[in-house]
Amino acid sequence: RQGEMALCPVLCLSVLLLASQCGTSRVGIVGGREAAAHSRPYMASLQENGTNLCGGVLVREDFVLTAAHCAGGLDDRVQRVVLGAHSLVSKEEGRQVFAVRQSFLHPLYPKDSLHHDIMLLKLDGKAALNERVQAIPLKHSQLLAPGTVCSTAGWGDAYDNDTYPGVLQEVNTTVISQSECSGRWAAYYNVTDRQVCAAVEGETRGFCSGDSGGPLICNGRAVGVISFSGPRCGDPRHPDIYTRVASFREWIIDILSRN
Repeated sequence: RQGEMALCPVLCLSVLLLASQCGTSRVGIVGGREAAAHSRPYMASLQENGTNLCGGVLVREDFVLTAAHCAGGLDDRVQRVVLGAHSLVSKEEGRQVFAVRQSFLHPLYPKDSLHHDIMLLKLDGKAALNERVQAIPLKHSQLLAPGTVCSTAGWGDAYDNDTYPGVLQEVNTTVISQSECSGRWAAYYNVTDRQVCAAVEGETRGFCSGDSGGPLICNGRAVGVISFSGPRCGDPRHPDIYTRVASFREWIIDILSRN
């Protein structure tokens, strides 16, 4: 499975030359740990047929921020959004489940690249905010210093080998410079300033594609949206790439203000 390209939860995008190595996609946090139950009340599970498809974060009572490629092509694949969950395999009190009323893909999001890999989902109702369900503030400043220790989270394969614990996993990761990231990806992909890169040197630690749309959290704010990783999940030779939230500040504000 090490030759697969972890790009998205269901299909392999052709954005990288390595995409031809894709097979069955992989999902989940690698090298992390189980999060304390309900310690990340902003987390959303985007589901299709009752199965976790992507992650996301609640940014307003009726809006979730996620990755554009989670739409899965021309037809939206996300059927419901689950808030307030820790375990996806056991019954829990306090869950809030919504249908998606409307999806807003970034208008410049192309299907053959991931430079604008961001999407807002309008829910069919408003979440009741409580200790298990909370909106998270977004970081609107571009400044994010290399070496900043952040974290990410999601549901899925905790060992990069189709092992699904079913409970929310989290992992720390470190922001690396744009120049360093661009150099490591140079043979396969053009990293832009609309993206944030993170990795942990000397360790296999990060996300896999089923965590797409989940957050990069730095200092309590959502700084990035999980976009894609390299041939091996969490491999610092190809740092994890997130869509930079600050680069889409005006678009996000416009969608929220008009809805």
